[in-house]
Amino acid sequence: MKFQISNFKFQIFLTFFLLVTCHSSSLVTAAQWSGVDESVVEKYAEDHGRVARAPFINTDQGDLLLFMFLAGGAAAGFAAGYYWRSLTEGKARNRAGEEKANGSV
Repeated sequence: MKFQISNFKFQIFLTFFLLVTCHSSSLVTAAQWSGVDESVVEKYAEDHGRVARAPFINTDQGDLLLFMFLAGGAAAGFAAGYYWRSLTEGKARNRAGEEKANGSV
């Protein structure tokens, strides 16, 4: 029982240490470096005479981006559910057909 308590203390210490390390490293890097869009893409675009414009569909407002991921996941889930048997049993069916053709059944 004593081993579990010391293991628990170590886990709490490790979690606290990782949280502090990750938080402090994200603060340091965010202040020093800009993103690729600002440092590379915008620089070359301005060199070639192109300026940044507003996007056609601005996903930064509200929960539009979240809704788009939800709709995409729902569509993919519906398609995977509709074709589930052909997705999972297709290889087994093909393998059985090959065995019959080879006469190894």
